[in-house]
Amino acid sequence: MELREMRAFVTVVEEGSLSGAARRLHVSQPALSQTMNALERQLGVQLLVRRRTGVQATEAGMTLLAEARAVLSRHDQAVAAVARHTGAGDSMLRLGIPLELPTDLLSRPLADLAAAYPGTRVQARHMSTAAQFAALRAGEIDVGLVREHPLGPDLDAVLVVEEALGVLLAAEQAAAIAGSDGIRLDALAGLDWVGFPRSGSPAWYDELTAILRSHGLDLGPDAPEGQELIPEVKLAAVSAGGAFALAPPSWSQPIPDSVTWSPLVGHPLVRRTWAVWPASSHRRDLGRLIAALEVRGLEQVRPAADAGRLWRP
Repeated sequence: MELREMRAFVTVVEEGSLSGAARRLHVSQPALSQTMNALERQLGVQLLVRRRTGVQATEAGMTLLAEARAVLSRHDQAVAAVARHTGAGDSMLRLGIPLELPTDLLSRPLADLAAAYPGTRVQARHMSTAAQFAALRAGEIDVGLVREHPLGPDLDAVLVVEEALGVLLAAEQAAAIAGSDGIRLDALAGLDWVGFPRSGSPAWYDELTAILRSHGLDLGPDAPEGQELIPEVKLAAVSAGGAFALAPPSWSQPIPDSVTWSPLVGHPLVRRTWAVWPASSHRRDLGRLIAALEVRGLEQVRPAADAGRLWRP
C-alpha cells in the first residue's frame, strides 16, 4: 500500500464523499474511485459502503483509517525532521506562466500561499504551453498555467480563467469597420494575422485558426518558429495597417494612439487558461495555491458591468 493511497482513503472518509475528496485532492472523481477499488482488491476487504448520499467506512475501513493516520503522521514528522537539516526548511514551488496572463490572477493566490506557507518560495518562469507540459513531466516545474487542457492521466488540471479576445488594429482601420458593439470577425478578411508558432500550443493554435478560417480569414504567412508574441511585436505589426492581432480586454500593455483595441461581436474567440500539475503530487502548499487559483478564476469569469469588455459562457 502506497502513501498516496493512504492519503486518498483518509480524505474520502473525512469528506464522506468521493466528489468532495476528489476536489480536495485535486484529482478526478473516476480516478479516485479506481484507487479505492484497487485498494479494496489489494487488501481483500470492503473498506467503504457506497450510498447515493455519500460513502461510509466499514469496520475494516475504520481500522485502516486509524492505522493510515498514524503512518501518515509519522511520515510527515520524518519529512519535517529531515527538512531541518537543509537550512531553514524552505521549499521551492516552481511555476510556469504564459504571456498575457491577467495581471491580478496570481496576486491574491500567491499572497494566500505566503500567509499559509511562509517557508515556500515561488520561482516563476515564462514558458510556452508545450514547454510547460514537457517541464512538468520532467519534474522541472511543479505547476503550470497553460492554454490547453492536458491529455493523459499523469497531469491534473483545473480551469482558472476564460477571456474573450478582442482585436488590435490600426486606429483608422478600426474606425472604418467597427460597429456600435465592436468588430465582426469576418470584417478582418484581407488582413494578416499576427500569430504565434503552432509548436508553442498546438491544440489552442488549431482551435483558434479553425475559427478564424471559418470566418473567411486568410491567415497570411506562418509565424517564425520560436517567435515570442510579446506586446511590442503585436503593436509594431498592426500600427502600420494590413494586419490584426488578438488581445484580451485586460491587456496591461499601454496602447498608443495609432492602435485601437475593440471587442469582437459575439465573442467568437475565448482563450482559456488551466492550472496543471503532476497527478502524483501531494504537496500541501501546491494544493493551497491551486485552490486559491480556482476561486480567483471564478471571479475572473463573472460578468462585468460592461458586457462588451468581459464574457462568460
